[in-house]
Amino acid sequence: MLKRPFGFHVALLATALLCGCATLGPQSIPRDRQGYSSAISDSWKEQTLLNIVRLRYADAPMFLDVSSIVASYSAEGQIDASATFPPQDSGTPSIGGYGRYITKPTISYAPLTGDKFTQSLLRPIAPASVFQMIQAGYPADFIIGATTRAINGHYNRSAGVNARAADPQFVQLTELLRRVQRAEGLGMRIERRENGEATVLFFRGDASPQLAEDVAQVRGLMGIRPSPEFNLVYGATPRNDTEIALLTRSMLEILLDFANCIDVPSSHVAEGRTFAGYAQGSHRLATIHSGAQAPADAYTAVRYRDTWYWVDDRDMASKRAFAFMMMFFSLAETGTSSPAPVLTIGAN
Repeated sequence: MLKRPFGFHVALLATALLCGCATLGPQSIPRDRQGYSSAISDSWKEQTLLNIVRLRYADAPMFLDVSSIVASYSAEGQIDASATFPPQDSGTPSIGGYGRYITKPTISYAPLTGDKFTQSLLRPIAPASVFQMIQAGYPADFIIGATTRAINGHYNRSAGVNARAADPQFVQLTELLRRVQRAEGLGMRIERRENGEATVLFFRGDASPQLAEDVAQVRGLMGIRPSPEFNLVYGATPRNDTEIALLTRSMLEILLDFANCIDVPSSHVAEGRTFAGYAQGSHRLATIHSGAQAPADAYTAVRYRDTWYWVDDRDMASKRAFAFMMMFFSLAETGTSSPAPVLTIGAN
C-alpha cells in the first residue's frame, strides 16, 4: 500500500476548504431565493389576515413592506499540523483545525404611512383594472362583486356604518356578465384620444341565441343603447346611454367587506367587542373561521386577542378569494415606492 507523505494530506485538506469557500456564493442563491420568497409570501398573507381581523374589531390596520434583503456570508477555517523529523516512535504526526460558517441577513422594513398609505388604501381601484382582470379570465361576478360599489346606478352591498343589502339588479347583472364572459361575448381595448386614454367595452352577441339574449338583458339593466361599443368611466351613474359607469371600491373598503366574512365568537358580539357580520350562505366573498385553538390545517392563520383566525386550506373558494384580494393590493398601488436604504455590507 502506497503511503502518502504527511504534507500531502495537509495540502489536500487545505485545498478542499478553499474550494468550499469559493463556491459559497453561487450555492446560496437557489436556497436563499426560495427561502426568502416563501417567508415573505407567508408573512404577507398573515399580515393581511391580521389587518382584516383588526378592522372587524375597530382597530387601525398597519402594514409593513419588506423594502430590502441583503444577506452577507462568511466562511473561515484554520488548519494546524505538527510532526517531528526524523520520525520517532514518540513523534506521531498530528493534524487539527476548525471551520466556521456565518450568515448575517440585513432586512429593512418600511411602514406604509403618509401619502403611500393613503394611495394604497383609500384610492379607488381604476375601472379599467377591474375589467382587465375579467379579460384575464377571473370570474366577472366575483371581481365586480368584490371591487365595485355600483354599476350604472345599481348598488352592491356595503359593510360598516353604511351597511346595506345589494340591489337585486346588481346581483342579476353580475350573474349575466359572468355568463357573457363564459361565452366570450365581452371584450375591451384601450384607445388613445385627444384628451388621453379611454377604455372601450364591447359586446359580441351574435355567437348564439342564448348569448344574444344575455347581452340584451345586460343592456336593459344598464340602460345602454344597442351599440357595439361603450366607454368605461368612473362614477355611480353614466352621463348618457353610451357609457358604463363603475363606482369602484378602495382597498380599505374591500378589506372591510372581507372583515364581515369572519365568523367571530358569538360572545364577542354579545359583549359589544365587535358587530355581527354577513351570515353564512349570504354569498359572502370568503369564510374566515375563529377558535380558541390553533388550526391544524390552515391556508393562513393569525392569533389576535387570545383567539385564532384562519382560512381553511380545504376551502378552495375562500383561498381563491383571498389570493384575489392580495392581487387587489397591486391594483390599488399607485404611488411610487420609497427608495431602498443605502447599505454598506462588508465583503467577508
